[in-house]
Order: sequence, then structure tokens, then C-alpha cells
Amino acid sequence: MKSVCVYHYDAFSLEANKGNPAAVVLDSEGLTDEDMQEVAKQIGFNETAFPLKSSRADFRIRYFTPGHEMDLCGHATIGTIAAMKQHGLLEDNNEFIIETNAGILPITLNVENDNIYITMQQASPQFDAFNGSKVDLAHAIGIDEKDIVTDYPIVYGSTGAWTLLVPVRNLEVCKRMTPQNKLFPEILKERPKTSIHPFCMETYKEGLNMHARHFSSPFSGTTEDPVTGTASGVMGAYYAQYINTSTKYPLELIVEQGQEIGKDGQVYVHVNNINNQLNIEITGSAIYVKELKIET
Repeated sequence: MKSVCVYHYDAFSLEANKGNPAAVVLDSEGLTDEDMQEVAKQIGFNETAFPLKSSRADFRIRYFTPGHEMDLCGHATIGTIAAMKQHGLLEDNNEFIIETNAGILPITLNVENDNIYITMQQASPQFDAFNGSKVDLAHAIGIDEKDIVTDYPIVYGSTGAWTLLVPVRNLEVCKRMTPQNKLFPEILKERPKTSIHPFCMETYKEGLNMHARHFSSPFSGTTEDPVTGTASGVMGAYYAQYINTSTKYPLELIVEQGQEIGKDGQVYVHVNNINNQLNIEITGSAIYVKELKIET
């Protein structure tokens, strides 16, 4: 039996027990895939991150939900970088590259007033059509078909992890949502293991651009992700491609999430167009909460 030390960080918030909890295992070398999956299952957070040595980058990060491995996770990356910085594992470097299953991605770190802010580039945006039933989709997240906006498309989107982007009318619709995650795979026929990410243009806080919720795939072992980095990133790409097609670059957006479940946080999304290719970065903070011990 192995004893594994796990650090709990809350990402996209400067207040503990807000934002999105990430578990970070700094001493990951020597853990098997099965060990990592077991740690993630016992912790029960949406993602647990395991930084490792890399021959292709400064280091590698692997991400596990309680149910399976993910290619990329924004909030767990933010939490991992914060943990490594606070434990002296990054020396004085503020720029480095990480290896993920979604590719090699650059990271920039800044410290302001003792708060750590991490900017991470995401994978190139991709979109796929959703050809399923809007009625069934609405039912699966506890709303009516008429609550879904028809001005913009429902599409699968990815900047490292696939999700279904669903534009809805307003915050009142978001408040009413009660997901039935077990129904998702039958509805999301093109990508049955995908999460669902409804969003609206109305926000709780003034000066912000979009509000979202994020309902997990039933295969992940969780129900709702409080504040999602990769999904916020692809929202920025969606905004540029479908909502404001004449936008001027660079584009700066702030996405809020988590208010409905008491985990409110914000993600800063940076969108640029470089050689007719959208380039997406997200910025967020993280705060240390506590240390946990897991036996595997």
C-alpha cells in the first residue's frame, strides 16, 4: 500500500472553497496509471493532476477524473503550476512549456500582490456539428427547447477537451438547470463521452462577457464542474467565430461560472488571430486550501 500526498488548490478564485477544486500530486514519479486513477477516484474532484518528467518539455502533466484520464484540464493546470511554484519546484522561471496529451503548451506565470496568476495557451480550436435532438438535449439539462437560443449554433468545441456548447437565453434558464448526466451519451451520438456546456450572454457581475455552467460526462464520475478553463477557452473561440464575427483582435473576455453551486469564479480568455488561425489563452489564479493523504 502506498501513501500519496495530495494538495488541494482552488483555481479561478482568490478565495478558498470557491472556484474549482483541483487535486495535485507533486510526487508523481513511480505511480502507475492504476495508482493515479485510484487517487483521483478517492479524492473525487473533477480532476486530479500529476506532474511528471518530460523529454519533450519542461515537465508533463497528466489529468484524471474519478472515472478516466483527460487530455487537458485548465483549472488543474492552474492549480498544478501554483503548487509547484509555492513548493519551489519552478525556481525563478516564469515561462515554460508543458507536455499534455493535447500537445505541447506554453505557460506564463506572474505574481501580483502575493497572488499567483497563470496564463496557459490552449490547443487550436476545433468545432463539430451537433446533429442530435434539441428536445432531448434540453430535457437532459432540465430546461425546455425554447430556452435554447436559435441565433447561434449548438456545436461540439475543443481547445484540448471536447464539450458541447449550448447557447441559452439568460441567467434564469441557467438557474433552472438540473442535469440528468446518465442521458448524455445517448443524445451526444457523435461524441458520447462529451460534457455539456450551456452558456448565456447575461452575467451576474457587471463588466463580464459570458456566464456558463458545465455538466460532466457520466463516464467522469462527477456531475458538475464549477469553473472550467478549457471550456472557457473554447467559449472565446466560439464568441469570435459565431457571435461577433467582425471582432477586432486581440479580444479579451471574462467568463464567470459556478454561482449556482456556490463556487463562483472567473476565467480570463485571450483570443487572437494569427495567420487566420485563432489562438486561445486563458488566465487564472489559484489558492492553496489543504493537504490530504490517500492510501492506494
